[in-house]
Amino acid sequence: MSRMIHVFERTTHEAHEWVNDLAGRTGWTNEREVLRLLRTVLTKIRDHLPVDEMAQFSAQLPMLVRGMFFEGWQPKLTPVQERHAADFIAAVDAQVGDVIDYQGSKDIKAVFNVINAHISRGEVEDVRACLPQELRDLWPVP
Repeated sequence: MSRMIHVFERTTHEAHEWVNDLAGRTGWTNEREVLRLLRTVLTKIRDHLPVDEMAQFSAQLPMLVRGMFFEGWQPKLTPVQERHAADFIAAVDAQVGDVIDYQGSKDIKAVFNVINAHISRGEVEDVRACLPQELRDLWPVP
């Protein structure tokens, strides 16, 4: 039983590391809003990926973050055919644009940089390769 509890503690710690890293990069102080930004960007990325790549990418996410990544996923609606960075940004804006500190693409890039810092470079490159060119241009190279 204590081994199972350790797994929960570890994944909670890992999720906190991601949230704290993103809070530091954005300057946001409200952890709920930071988590909402992280979740929103991750699900928008998810919706652009083929199933195999989605599974490989999600395997490197902390378990709690992985749960949010898959929450609400509708396989028949993915991958989306959205081609433009402006559409991606607008979709994120629709979810977190009410946050006072939100700075659009700057904060989205902060999420990409958190991913770059916590996911293997090879996997980040694989995910980026699945995205339209405008989204690859938005996502800093790891």
